[in-house]
Amino acid sequence: MDFQAFVDNIDMMTCVMSVEMKEDGNYGDIRIVAGNKAYVQSIETAWDGPQLMSTKFVPNSKYQNYFPTDLNFETVCYRAAVEKVPIHTYVHPDRFDFWFDLYLLPLLNEGNMYYCTYSQVVTQKADTKKMSNLDQETASAVLNTVIKLSNTANFKETLNAVIKDIREICGAYSCCILGVNHQEGSCKVLAEDRENKDEMLTMRSILNQYPNFYNEIVSKWDETIGGSNCLITKNDSDLGYVKEKHPLWYQTLVDHDVKSIVLFPMRFDNETLGYIWATNFNTENADQIKSAMELTTFFVTSTVANVQLIKRLKVMSSVDMLTGVLNRNEMNERVNRIVSGEDTVNNLGIVFADINGLKRVNDSLGHFAGDQLLKRAAEILKEIFRRCDIYRAGGDEFMVIIPDTNEEELKKLCNKVKSSSLGFGFACFATGSCYMHDSQEIRKAMHTADERMYIDKAQFYEEHPEYKR
Repeated sequence: MDFQAFVDNIDMMTCVMSVEMKEDGNYGDIRIVAGNKAYVQSIETAWDGPQLMSTKFVPNSKYQNYFPTDLNFETVCYRAAVEKVPIHTYVHPDRFDFWFDLYLLPLLNEGNMYYCTYSQVVTQKADTKKMSNLDQETASAVLNTVIKLSNTANFKETLNAVIKDIREICGAYSCCILGVNHQEGSCKVLAEDRENKDEMLTMRSILNQYPNFYNEIVSKWDETIGGSNCLITKNDSDLGYVKEKHPLWYQTLVDHDVKSIVLFPMRFDNETLGYIWATNFNTENADQIKSAMELTTFFVTSTVANVQLIKRLKVMSSVDMLTGVLNRNEMNERVNRIVSGEDTVNNLGIVFADINGLKRVNDSLGHFAGDQLLKRAAEILKEIFRRCDIYRAGGDEFMVIIPDTNEEELKKLCNKVKSSSLGFGFACFATGSCYMHDSQEIRKAMHTADERMYIDKAQFYEEHPEYKR
């Protein structure tokens, strides 16, 4: 068949792909046999579309001449050329900032060489209608997941319910949502579900077995995915790709009897928040599983990103950024909750702590040194009052709320604070405390403790007038 003449009659960017089948039933090289003018121009002419590894089109060359090995690409070519299945898919490979609307049609084979057409439309913006173009059963399953994600009152329970749905959609043995923190070089299980609930081996236990799991395994997943939007391995041949790209991960998969895996990165705003993966899934439904996982991952990622953003905003609104203790706004909120009875605290202790000599440090050593002194003071208070809430009431003044205490313990804690070294020679703590059985009298206790602290401070400057500010 004259493939060049065939594709020259098609306006859409189109090429013919060949898949070589070996005697052992595995496929070999996948090549771009011929391309029409629009397709060749997309490679050789500068344009606003994807930039490939080579800018010279050579007929019958391996596809890896233009972009790295991609198992998903090989799968759709194999299905169309060898299995004679017409394919339409809508994808966004991470290596390109473009969406690809792909159409593959089977052609007649010649001996052990199988062929298909490969046509594409490339756009920078996603078409949501095409993203949601799923069969009824898959769409129903994804919709069920999305509805559950809308209930974030108990985020942990929601993710556990969602990951169970994903496992059932995939017909998988196990399924997991793994969160990652690339700055800290760590990962943790956000949700997990297994077919055999009695099985002791879980992803959490695997993380315990491999303390360097992030550095040795997870940190190389993006490279293993190779610029595609996911990794799907359905058989030993596909796992051979993993063996070549990531030998250590391959060995852990073999050790845990993993025969197939689908791995989707959770990417949001150019940041990988984690991964969703399923093992030993129903490989006969790989296409439907990929479509369902792709859309589900999109919604799960958006939800996780929103929850993380809310947590960060909450931290920013409640934590003093310099010292890391709670701020005055959070202190006032806590006091209001205690007074209203919403927050019940019995046998309450209040401690106010101020830094004697901070102004001298600022004047003689600079405000950076003063900031370091404040941080040091906060660290000492956190070490002494481990089970208590510590607040920066303002300036160099801290307040501590101590629940379930007594006057003797309160006195010991204050003495410990006063004997602590702040590391700047003359700088030291001034403290004042008050114990009160009725927590609703907390404002009275705060006033008393604050007065006692200022008495302690005045005594210090009376004894050391050279440090008076």
